[in-house]
Amino acid sequence: MDGYRLSIFPSNKAFFVVAILACAIACTGSVGLAQKEATMIAIEKTDIGRPPSGFEFARTGQGGLGQWVVVNDPTATGGYAIEQSSADQTDNRFPLAIYSPLSVKNIAAVVRFKSVAGKVDQAAGVVVRLIDPNNYYVVRANALEDNVRFYRVVKGRREQIEGANLKVSANEWHTLGLKAEDDRFTVTFDGKQLFTTSDRTFTEAGRFALWTKADSVTRFDRIEIKPLL
Repeated sequence: MDGYRLSIFPSNKAFFVVAILACAIACTGSVGLAQKEATMIAIEKTDIGRPPSGFEFARTGQGGLGQWVVVNDPTATGGYAIEQSSADQTDNRFPLAIYSPLSVKNIAAVVRFKSVAGKVDQAAGVVVRLIDPNNYYVVRANALEDNVRFYRVVKGRREQIEGANLKVSANEWHTLGLKAEDDRFTVTFDGKQLFTTSDRTFTEAGRFALWTKADSVTRFDRIEIKPLL
């Protein structure tokens, strides 16, 4: 509304100011709500035997790339799961399935996973703030070692920040969660908080990814990503 029309209708000036402010507040609120909405990755929209849509694939360390495909699993929530099926036993090998559509700093991510096989390792991981395949945070559960560990990966090298020892049974579904809020990180396992820690290595937005190690054959289901303001 221009100044000329406001001068003609002085009694309506307050109304227009209030209306504009209300619109601004409503619009800001809408953006905030949109940023807080959780994304549930729709695994069932990808054909069986195909790489999951929306993902790019990479590897930290050595050895071959992972083999990420959607498989039928009657025990999965919707009957479908994402499986890393390569059994390459290179110890310093960490396949990544990177979710392309989203880059975010503060995030709450929860995945359901099942360790199917692996002689060297039986690991499942959740990655946040991935800058590239050699720089990110990862929390991982290991069914051979019965523990959960939180790492920063810097220039391809893992550095443990925190961890907990507990039973991680193979061939059973578990949930693994990682919440990143500025320099604070909270890890959950099967819905229970394990620990909270802090780190300031990666302070900018980055990608979310699924992660495994060595010859781990691992399935992922119910992948939920929620950006945090």
